[in-house]
Amino acid sequence: MPKIFGREPALWLALVATLVKLVGAFWVHLSDEQQALINALAAAIVGLIVARIVHDGMSAALLGFAQGALALAVGFGLHMAADRQATIMSAVGIAVAMFVRTQATAPVPAVRQLPPIPPEAP
Repeated sequence: MPKIFGREPALWLALVATLVKLVGAFWVHLSDEQQALINALAAAIVGLIVARIVHDGMSAALLGFAQGALALAVGFGLHMAADRQATIMSAVGIAVAMFVRTQATAPVPAVRQLPPIPPEAP
């Protein structure tokens, strides 16, 4: 894991959440929903980084990041119908699946050796 996270990614997320609240309270005047969306995106980013470092759950982390980014965009005023959002997430899901497919190896060979067919009796 990057040295900046050390062993405490959750602690860093708490710091981000607190900073978002401070900025929203004193300078930018974010709504509760916008604060929640920013924190969700921060959690998705940290999840993506952790998944990359530990090499586990990368596809779920990528999908979560895409979903968090889309939710953030909609929360900040992107006008997009739900069916278009679903289409985008489907495309992201397919792209992630295609990438994961190239990185995974099956536990069995692609062509299985079958026993030889015995000759027919005359």
